Amino acid sequence: GYGHTVPLSEGGKAFCVIYSVIGIPFTLLFLTAVVQRIIVYVTRRPVLYFHIRWGFSKQVVAIIHAIVLGFITVSCFFLIPAAIFSVLEDDWNFLESFYFCFISLSTIGLGDYVPGEGYNQKFRELYKIGITCYLLLGLIAMLVVLETFCELHELKKFRKLFYVKKDKEEDQVRIMEHDQLSFSSISDQAASMKDDQKANEPFVTSQSPTSNDSSLNN
Repeated sequence: GYGHTVPLSEGGKAFCVIYSVIGIPFTLLFLTAVVQRIIVYVTRRPVLYFHIRWGFSKQVVAIIHAIVLGFITVSCFFLIPAAIFSVLEDDWNFLESFYFCFISLSTIGLGDYVPGEGYNQKFRELYKIGITCYLLLGLIAMLVVLETFCELHELKKFRKLFYVKKDKEEDQVRIMEHDQLSFSSISDQAASMKDDQKANEPFVTSQSPTSNDSSLNN
């Protein structure tokens, strides 16, 4: 947050804390849901279209698409708004306007530059609403660009350098021990079942061949 509007009473400060605790997570959830839906149409489908339709390498298309998307975002949400703010705000030059756009869209919000604070500002209410819409759309655009760059194959390989490597040998040893225990228990169960079947089988007395020969002679 930035600006000169702050709560002064104790009740207002307590309400601001409670509102922030509830509002910030819901805002992050809202932005995450919106970005995940936008990136499908802005990034993934265009890259897949050029990859399948024209046969270009998917990695090369993704890099070019990320650069183009970043250039469009910088132009539409940094350079052009900075030029507009430098015209609408009497005390701001282009650098100060660009500084305000960057500080705002990067969620730093220092509060040293606040648009629409002049008393002679024309259509001040409408101007404030337009700034709010600009900040919301600009924040979504920034998150889309960051998500697009994070999906690049080269950045994924770079991020893997900072991952904690797992000890595969210990995992394999544990799996082998588990398998040996399971196989041994199955074999023991099978052997005990065979012993039980043999014990339950009725005894059959076999006739001697001499008794059979005597019966035939009679």
